[in-house]
Amino acid sequence: MPRVSSHRCVILLILIVSFGQVASACAGVALTATEVAAAGLRLEQLQADIQPADSGKALRVHLIAARADVPALGWRRVSLSLDGVLGRDERGRWLLDGPLKVRGAPGGALTNGTLRLVIDEEANTLEATFGQGKASAGVAMPIDQPTHAQITLKNLPAGWLQGLLAGVWSGKATAGQIDADLALDVLDDGLQTSGQFGLAGVGFDTPAGTMAGQKLDASGRIGIDTTGQRTTIDLDTTLRGGDILLGPLYARLPEHPVQLSLEARGSSAGIDISRLHLVDADALQLDGALGFSADGSLSTLSLDNVQARFPAAYERYGKTWLAGLGFKDMRTAGSISGSWQSTAEGPRAFAFTTQGLDLIDGEGRLGVSGLHGGLDWSATGTRPATRLGWRALQVYRIPNGAAQAGWRSDNGTLALAQPLDIPVLDGKLSVRSLTLDPARARGKRLETSLVLTQVDMAALCRALGWPEFGGTIAGAVPALRYVDDRIELDGGLSLNVFDGFVAVTRMSLQQPFGDTPAFVGDVTLDRLDLGTLTGVFDFGNITGRMHGRIDDLRLVNWNPVAFKASLLADGGGRISQQAVNNLTSVGGGAVAAGLQGAVLKLFKNFGYKRIGLSCTLAGEHCSMGGLGDGKDSYTIVEGSGLPRLTVVGHQRDVDWPTLVRRLKSATEGNAPVIQ
Repeated sequence: MPRVSSHRCVILLILIVSFGQVASACAGVALTATEVAAAGLRLEQLQADIQPADSGKALRVHLIAARADVPALGWRRVSLSLDGVLGRDERGRWLLDGPLKVRGAPGGALTNGTLRLVIDEEANTLEATFGQGKASAGVAMPIDQPTHAQITLKNLPAGWLQGLLAGVWSGKATAGQIDADLALDVLDDGLQTSGQFGLAGVGFDTPAGTMAGQKLDASGRIGIDTTGQRTTIDLDTTLRGGDILLGPLYARLPEHPVQLSLEARGSSAGIDISRLHLVDADALQLDGALGFSADGSLSTLSLDNVQARFPAAYERYGKTWLAGLGFKDMRTAGSISGSWQSTAEGPRAFAFTTQGLDLIDGEGRLGVSGLHGGLDWSATGTRPATRLGWRALQVYRIPNGAAQAGWRSDNGTLALAQPLDIPVLDGKLSVRSLTLDPARARGKRLETSLVLTQVDMAALCRALGWPEFGGTIAGAVPALRYVDDRIELDGGLSLNVFDGFVAVTRMSLQQPFGDTPAFVGDVTLDRLDLGTLTGVFDFGNITGRMHGRIDDLRLVNWNPVAFKASLLADGGGRISQQAVNNLTSVGGGAVAAGLQGAVLKLFKNFGYKRIGLSCTLAGEHCSMGGLGDGKDSYTIVEGSGLPRLTVVGHQRDVDWPTLVRRLKSATEGNAPVIQ
């Protein structure tokens, strides 16, 4: 079989015209070829049959190609079938019309389409129009320069361009339609195309998920050049609505116009967006650059001239990013300007200034109001000193008063220039020193020294929604370190409450602002006044003093999951009938020593010698104990005087949720009475 090649042929149909001139003078022509090569097109295992039409003035053309490659469109190993009528019009032009079926083309292109071909030898032009439903694609080119084409697209499904996109990046179009007027040049080492375009409801994605979009409407100008070592894309567009993701930048675009322009360079090593310009008039403006490695991960990010206005900037551009950091449903107001530079290893520099900014976490874990001033940090060198202050600061719903701090960046360390005093709940938090290393992704990222004095316990209870009781909190933390994602504290806190003391030591807090913060520490109780304590929680009155320990306390999302607790009141005192009922309920026990319920109800309170209760929590089971542990029981209350009272617990292993329900009922005054 012959191999046919012609630099003057654009597609095989030009050859058909030549054979058609012969076929018009005879019964017909059948053509087979192993391969037909033309500029930008190669057909293999070709069969063409040309027969006179019924009118005798035209030809019927049937063409089948088992394999068609069109590198410029990214088409590889597709098959096609064409049935059409070929003839001349009154101007002497060759016309070919008929159905065209393509199998295996990207995006399902022309699976059941039509072709209209016009060849004007005198004008040296070829025009082809492909259609399928409401979509159409038109191509016009000089016959003697088939490497240059003018392309017009109308209502074209974005998936039809998948082959062309595959030559530029690893992404794929997932939805939407495109209109375009493009000039295309096919060269030996690639292609060049540029022109106007419009998008309607377009979606796209990449394997790494770092670049994506959905329901995008846009119009603008694009230029693509795949020649040389790198592919380049120049884009100037107006976006209206939809969502777009560029690395860490996620935008939920408004319906009004947003200007976006970028210049990108792509190669086997990755993609560099060397110029990025975004203007959303009432929310965000920025200039910048981004780099993506070959696997799609972000390698560099540089944002300059950032101007953000809240709450619009948060709702459209910051909500998803901040939610990923654990800050959801934030309330925002004000404005900020700044810059940011980072690499795959972490941040390299940032600076910002604001005249007034409010950022308040929806869950109340962190919030700042009236933030003013700025920071300037770099991983290298020394930056000018800055000052940053606030009108109010909130940490875990605990309100802090106004303060202003001086800062300096030196060789990667951002440090407090002088000690800082922060008002908190009628007391004071003194920050003696603070250093921060923003570039460090692991290890020690922050270290500070703190002193807390005379914080009002009643005000703290109100802030946290606890039952209110008096006292103060004080303590010194000689060193607080933020290591990896964990806060470690040296020293401890001392709470002067219930006319006694509570000391918290060996503290650490993991993922402090995450969804499930985990706290670890030891608690020591010393000489707590039981009368005051039980009065606050409506437990029933107990007099005397209590001491004890809660070792290896572990809280996840501030709920206990493990501890070893031992509480003891061994100085004697009085206990009310309500408190007896509650202790009996908590321990799953009963009143012993021969006292009948009817006799017990004659007395409102009783003397006791000792009260002791212990609990070791592991998982959802609590191992209970008391003063004197027997084989199947333990003593909770050891009586003194007459009537002599002893409360014995009989349940060693108690389900923790059950014990919590018992404690809740007891502190709310709902424990069962002794019968």
